[in-house]
Amino acid sequence: MDRFETYVQDNQERFLGELQEFCRKPSIIAQKIGIDETAQWVSDRLQKIGFEAQVISVEGGAPVVYGEIGTGDKTLMIYNHYDVQPPEPLDLWDSGPFDAEIRAGRIWARGVSDNKGPWMARVHAIETYQNVVGELPFRIKWVVEGEEEIGSPNLGRFVEQNRALLAGADACLWEGGRRDGAGRPVISLGMKGICYLSLSVNGANSDLHSMNAPIVSNPAWRLVWALASLKDENENITVDGLMERVVEPTQDEWTLLRDIPFDEEQIKQDYGITTFARGATGEEVVKQLLFDPTCTICGFLTGYTGPGPKTVLPHQAETKVDFRLVPDLNPELVLQLVREHLDRRGFTDVEVELLAQLWPYRSPVDHPWVQTCIEVARAIFGAEPVVYPSSAGGGPMHQLCGAFDIPGISGGGAGNPNSNLHAPNENIFIEDYMRAIRYTGHLIRALNKL
Repeated sequence: MDRFETYVQDNQERFLGELQEFCRKPSIIAQKIGIDETAQWVSDRLQKIGFEAQVISVEGGAPVVYGEIGTGDKTLMIYNHYDVQPPEPLDLWDSGPFDAEIRAGRIWARGVSDNKGPWMARVHAIETYQNVVGELPFRIKWVVEGEEEIGSPNLGRFVEQNRALLAGADACLWEGGRRDGAGRPVISLGMKGICYLSLSVNGANSDLHSMNAPIVSNPAWRLVWALASLKDENENITVDGLMERVVEPTQDEWTLLRDIPFDEEQIKQDYGITTFARGATGEEVVKQLLFDPTCTICGFLTGYTGPGPKTVLPHQAETKVDFRLVPDLNPELVLQLVREHLDRRGFTDVEVELLAQLWPYRSPVDHPWVQTCIEVARAIFGAEPVVYPSSAGGGPMHQLCGAFDIPGISGGGAGNPNSNLHAPNENIFIEDYMRAIRYTGHLIRALNKL
């Protein structure tokens, strides 16, 4: 692959310029800015390297770009997204969020790490492979969606409507990928799901003077009592039947878990805490982070919280609660369990609404495509990869990989420990971007040998 390396180096300036062009296109799904234009740009760029690409409309959602290329008896699906987070607060950026300025060896732009840089690196890797080696040795099916940053609400619908188009893949190269502070490549084989709920209680038809508290039920107390039944003081989720559905890590997953670096004292210092939940230490902390479901009160709205006193009895109380899900939990099941749990305890007056949902997904550690991705990362980064059986966060991996029962493997991206994803001054190092191109190129060659 010496000629591959030479081509990448010789074209570095052009590659970076094209990445800057992409990052200068605002594509903010939450604000519905630049979505259609960016989708068309992505489709046009795929066509330039020989993909049969099209922009596929999804009713009620952002269009999905789909591209296909290559022949052979093996098929790799690739997943990326072209949408980005809003750039606010703007005054905290050192340069414009869509200027894509290069300084201090980095590119600074909203979306450059999440996820335009990783997408563009894969494009440049395929272009390089075609120019240096020749035709791709297997088929690629590429899905680039535009709603990842709002939870991919329509990706599942897109998959169902296009199953015949998408079917036949052996594995999926997922978005993302980064190196940690020690320079080790980070690979993730799964994601938690989410069940995001609104719980609310209504009382009187308006706020009342608190002197009425002896005779008028307080919705805030009702909601507090209902919430207290979902989790105990020892951080245990107590929703009837929920924990019984949780699948424990496999032996392979435990082995990976024990090799994940986790600086307890540094993280406690960073977070300003003295202990972890349940007093966990060692590998148990990592186990809780990656393999345990959660029940989190995200916010609580009721009554008066302004300056000074106001003796008021609220007429309404609302809270937002998210459950991070692991196999074999799913959003529909959790919604049902919560509703039944509350009803058994007399909280039939608590309204429960599902606001967002994602299913959890994990890939088998011993799958040959997974092992190949790990081996290539080891060679390109010159360090032992850190492999996460699952991330602590969520994403739409189940909608795509679960639908076809294929492993999803996230790795080889251009991120760094301070890429500032979703924050001001998002960035990647130029060196990491060029390495991401090399990773994808070497991966194509290695996967062809399977």
